[in-house]
Amino acid sequence: MRPNSQGLKHKSSHDTEREFGGTLGAICIPVFLPLTVLFLISVSRCPEASVLKWPPSLPSTDHLWDPLALMVLLGWISLHALLYLTPVGKVSEGLVLRDGTRLKYPINGFHGLCISGVLLLLLVGLGAPLGYLFELLVPLAVCAIAVSFLFSVYLYIRSFCAPSDALALGGNTGNPLYDFFIGRELNPRIGNFDLKYFCELRPGLIGWVVINLGMLMKEVELRGSPSLAMILVNCFQLLYVADALWNEEAVLTTMDIVHDGFGFMLVFGDLAWVPFTYSLQAAFLVVHPQALTFLGMAMLIFFPLPSGVGYYIFRKSNSQKNQFRRDPSHPSVARLETIATATGKRLLVSGWWGLVRHPNYLGDLLMALAWSLPCGFSHLLPYFYVIYFTILLIHREDRDERQCRAKYGLAWDTYCRRVPYRIFPYIY
Repeated sequence: MRPNSQGLKHKSSHDTEREFGGTLGAICIPVFLPLTVLFLISVSRCPEASVLKWPPSLPSTDHLWDPLALMVLLGWISLHALLYLTPVGKVSEGLVLRDGTRLKYPINGFHGLCISGVLLLLLVGLGAPLGYLFELLVPLAVCAIAVSFLFSVYLYIRSFCAPSDALALGGNTGNPLYDFFIGRELNPRIGNFDLKYFCELRPGLIGWVVINLGMLMKEVELRGSPSLAMILVNCFQLLYVADALWNEEAVLTTMDIVHDGFGFMLVFGDLAWVPFTYSLQAAFLVVHPQALTFLGMAMLIFFPLPSGVGYYIFRKSNSQKNQFRRDPSHPSVARLETIATATGKRLLVSGWWGLVRHPNYLGDLLMALAWSLPCGFSHLLPYFYVIYFTILLIHREDRDERQCRAKYGLAWDTYCRRVPYRIFPYIY
C-alpha cells in the first residue's frame, strides 16, 4: 500500500508536496534534533531526571569530545560494513524501480547481530570495561551527529551524478536545504554496497543493543549485579532488534526503502537518533534503579496488552503485508478479501489490515509501552520514547494516507470506508 512512481507520473519532481514543514522544517530539524539527543542523554544522568527543569541540563564542553569515542564509532561502522559484504545468507530482490529494474540486497543482518554478540561476549570475558560506554555516551552521540552531517553532505553532492530516474520523487525539489534534508537519491550505492539499506538496520539498530548491554554492565560495576528492570529492558529491546534483523527482507517493501530519498532525515535517524534515544530506558536505570520483584517482572512479560499481544500483532501484520506485496497468490494471503485499484494493484481489506489501516503501528506502540514500564512511574523521561513514537507514527500514517489517496483515488476512499480506523480500533 505504499506509493510508487506510477501514481505520480503526472507530477514533476519539483511539484511534489514538501513534507516535515518544508524549508522551515529542513532548517530547524537538523538543529534541534541533535540538541534533543544531547539534552535527553544529559537529563537521564541527572539525579532528578526532569525534562521540564529550566534551564535544562546540558553537558559541559569538556565532556563533548573524546577521541576514543570517534575510534569506537568508526570501528563499529567498519565492522558492520565488513559483515555486510560477507557472503552469507541469501540475496533478495527489492521492488521494481521506475526504470523497470530490481536491486539486489544481501539478507545477512541477523548474522551481523550474532557475530557482534559473540565478539562482545569475548570482550567481556577478556575483562573489557564495557560499562565505560556509560561515560562515553555523550561524546559518542556527538561523533554520531557529526558523522551524520558529513555523510549527508557526501550523499547530497554525489546525487548530482545520479541519473534522473535514480532520484527520489520527493527529494528533487530544487531547494538545496530541503533536498539535503529529505534526500535526493533513492538508492545510493558504491558498487553493490547499498548505503541506505546498510544504515537502515545495522550499525544504529545493533548499536542500540550494545549501548543497552553497556548500561547493564555499568550497573553491575555500581551495584554488583544487574537489576531485574535493567534485564527486562535489555531483553525486550533485544527481542525487537533480533526480530527486525531475522525478518530483514521485509524492510525492502517499507516507505524508507521504496519511497524516501537518503538524506539527513534518514542518516541522522539511523546513526544517531535510534541508538541514543531508544536506549534512554537503560541509561536512566543506571542512575535511577527501580525495585522490581520477580512477580512484577512476570506480570510485565506475560501481561498481554503491553508486551505479548503487541509483539504478536506487530510480527503477524508485518509478515502478512510483506507476503501480500511480494506474492498475492501465496496460500497464506490468497483468500484474503481485497479491493481492486486503477493501478492494477489490490488493497487488503481483511485479515490484520481489515482491523485497522496500520495494525503494525498498534503493535509497535504496545511494545514501546512495555519497554518503559520497568522504569516505574516516578519520572517522565523513560516514557519519552512512547510519546515520541506515537507522534511519529501518527505523522507517518498521515503521510501514507495522503500518498495512497493520490495514488489509488476512489479505491482508497472505498478502502477507508471499509477500514475506518487508522491505528487504534474504535479510537483513531
